[in-house]
Amino acid sequence: MTSRQAKTQEDTYYRVMQRLQDSPEVSQRQLAEQLQLSLGGINYCLQALVTKGWIKAQNFSNSKTKLGYAYFLTPAGAAEKAGLAGRFLKRKLAEYESLKLEIEALQIEALQQDIATNAQTKSPSSAPAQANGTSQTK
Repeated sequence: MTSRQAKTQEDTYYRVMQRLQDSPEVSQRQLAEQLQLSLGGINYCLQALVTKGWIKAQNFSNSKTKLGYAYFLTPAGAAEKAGLAGRFLKRKLAEYESLKLEIEALQIEALQQDIATNAQTKSPSSAPAQANGTSQTK
């Protein structure tokens, strides 16, 4: 079984590769902001993806905008991204089903709480009659 950390790493790899496929010239800072990760985390992830051979970094130091690098998926990276996408989807569907069950349980609990609260607000009005030993039913 894959550890939670490995699953999180896979999710991050997938999300980074997805963004790079859509916008190869995105800066590391922009990528970090878009994915809500630290700049150091993005740098570490990009280095790992380059080391694995899944992305290629091309230096654009001569460009006027000084963006620095563009990141491209390699053929091996494109194939790996497809596998990551399938596993990512499977995990997200399982999370969705789990959340759906949790929401349904919370809705039942809230409904039961509402019923109990409504029952309590109605009982004080009938309490004095029962305390006197008289009954409202005949």
